[in-house]
Amino acid sequence: MADPLALIRRLGAATVDRIWRLGFASRFLLAIFVHSGAAFRRLPLTLREIYFSGVLSLLIILVSGLFVGLVLGLQGYETLQRYGSTEALGILVALSLVRELGPVVAGLLFASRAGSSITAEIGLMKTTEQLKAMDMMAVNPIARVVAPRFWGGVISMPLLAAMFSAMGVFGGWLIGVVLIGVDDGAFWSQMQSSVDFRYDVLNGIIKSVVFGFAVSLIAVFEGYDSVPTAEGVSRAITRTVVTSAMTILALDFVLTSFMFRGN
Repeated sequence: MADPLALIRRLGAATVDRIWRLGFASRFLLAIFVHSGAAFRRLPLTLREIYFSGVLSLLIILVSGLFVGLVLGLQGYETLQRYGSTEALGILVALSLVRELGPVVAGLLFASRAGSSITAEIGLMKTTEQLKAMDMMAVNPIARVVAPRFWGGVISMPLLAAMFSAMGVFGGWLIGVVLIGVDDGAFWSQMQSSVDFRYDVLNGIIKSVVFGFAVSLIAVFEGYDSVPTAEGVSRAITRTVVTSAMTILALDFVLTSFMFRGN
């Protein structure tokens, strides 16, 4: 039988560790903001991280968006056909992608590809003591390494989500209009008349910005806070992907409840 006192001690230690990490993450975020000016003054650093986080993630984003749109077109057509409303296929595809699937799925893919890479890169720099070497040479590692990667992810994420949604709409049009035979004019006209910029497009952009902020912070923090061993970096990468996925889904529920409760 387990010792109740040992169980309480383990629970207390885990609670204290979580609180300590939360406080450290808050101070870490403040340090990123303080040193962001230096990161933007070295614009090539930030542009390189935008390329790393955004451009190199384009392939998986576009291919995934296309197949999500194809699936939405097939499933939506089968559902709408039962009610004689196949002309509304464009509305279903566009609203599903712009409001929900675009930011969420793009955020999950971004965390899996770019977030894990950022964590691994910073973690390996810590393991090989490159961060300590920068500190000894009076180069702030947060300004030189962390802040450009953080802002590169924050800027890249909304652009990737927009491209995901655009490719998904193209996939829905391809399967609905070209292959199944839904009227092309009805597909686009109903989509244009029903998708509102304020309540649909803008809210989707806000979601993608929030997701990019959260995933980028988690990625750089886990890399910077990782144990400087191969196993420690591996665990940090796993925490980045798992924590980012849970954070995206939780934030999606919170943001959706505030954005669309008045509609």
